[in-house]
Amino acid sequence: MDSSLTGKKRNEREVYGKDEFAIRPKPSRDLPQNVVIGAQAPTGAKHVMTDSTLWWLAAGVLVAAELTTGTFYLLMLAGGLAAGALAAHGGLGATAQVLIAALVGGGAVLAWHLLRPHPQAGQDAQANPDVNLDIGETVQVSAWQPDGSTQVKYRGAQWQAVPREGSAPATGAHRIVEVRGSQLILEKIAN
Repeated sequence: MDSSLTGKKRNEREVYGKDEFAIRPKPSRDLPQNVVIGAQAPTGAKHVMTDSTLWWLAAGVLVAAELTTGTFYLLMLAGGLAAGALAAHGGLGATAQVLIAALVGGGAVLAWHLLRPHPQAGQDAQANPDVNLDIGETVQVSAWQPDGSTQVKYRGAQWQAVPREGSAPATGAHRIVEVRGSQLILEKIAN
């Protein structure tokens, strides 16, 4: 080994043990002084996780939780944690990292909440096509009984049906607009 490399520090190289050495960058405000580049850390040195590693681990935990629960909001919050990790990579302080993570994650949650489609307020479940898949289906009416009801074949069974309130009974194609128990409420499809 070159005698010019022995000692504590010569030519920006530090000696660790007998033959191991690492190049340490010149002191800088950008890198913490306990970072060793290019070699193993000396015996007894602490291996400390960086801030960005902690942010990435937390984001990974939230992504895993989202995958198990199906809650899309957790994915938005994980995006905020990833923004915090990028802020840590950029060398920002802890306060700035937390602020960026909160703004990005909270903003994403708020944006998703405002932009996603909401169910129509006040729509009864009996007439809601998101709840009852029969709504919107078509049936054929061949005749109406004097009491204003009819029997239609739908999904392989006979159903009792009545016209929608305010509609006159007519034969032909009708659309199911509501289901009340085992009774279909029908609306004439205009030709």
